[in-house]
Amino acid sequence: MKSIRYTLITGASSGLGKEFSVQCAAMGRNIIMVALPGSNMASIAESLALEYKIDAKVFEFDITDGILLIEKLNHIIENFEVDFLINNAGIGGTASITESSLEAMDRILQVNIRSMVSITQMLLPHLLKHQKSYILNVSSMAAFTPIAYKTVYPASKAFISSFSLGLREELLDTNLSVSVVYPGPIMTNSGVSTRIMGQGAKGRIGLLTTSEIVRIALKQTKLNKAIIIPGFWNKINHRLMGILPLETKLRIVSRAVKKEIAIK
Repeated sequence: MKSIRYTLITGASSGLGKEFSVQCAAMGRNIIMVALPGSNMASIAESLALEYKIDAKVFEFDITDGILLIEKLNHIIENFEVDFLINNAGIGGTASITESSLEAMDRILQVNIRSMVSITQMLLPHLLKHQKSYILNVSSMAAFTPIAYKTVYPASKAFISSFSLGLREELLDTNLSVSVVYPGPIMTNSGVSTRIMGQGAKGRIGLLTTSEIVRIALKQTKLNKAIIIPGFWNKINHRLMGILPLETKLRIVSRAVKKEIAIK
């Protein structure tokens, strides 16, 4: 079994994670799908395996459970050859920090930062054994500026960006390529879609489908690209935001996000 190569995808039950699973399977890659319990992953994996003639494994557990995470990763390392890691799992939210619970903020940090670092560090020796291997970490356009009413989320995505690029430089002389993708707005569910549409034209700038984001991310990861910004308008937005003073872009973005609270 260990001669077969796998792509490990976290947060694989919906949104970008599900699309990463579909497109990797369509490329003929065997997949290991990690998601929360009760995500109906078994039926998804079975469908992908039948349609694309690949092997699809499912692990349903909470990655914020540190002990369980180590246990599951050790099992995966012992039984499967992973040559592509996609750290996609992530959560966020929009609310005044005074109205956010400590538990909600801590969970963002656990999912977006601690679990991502733990998974990456544990799999690194395993990934480095292969002739060619890849890590793709999912950040966000939010990583490029602080944002009021989302304070913890963009900070966590900035961490992912910094961590990924630092790791890439550290591994520059190895066979392991590290990439980081910065998606813009994504209509992952009805709640998010309502908030995006409520922001008007500004909220919809850079809006891409999950399939297009994943297609670009996978293609450029295979080309060893370090920084991946899907979509023409997101690239333009990144350049413009790079020119503006920090206080100006912080105010512009925060005012747009504040509208989400009114929509809730």
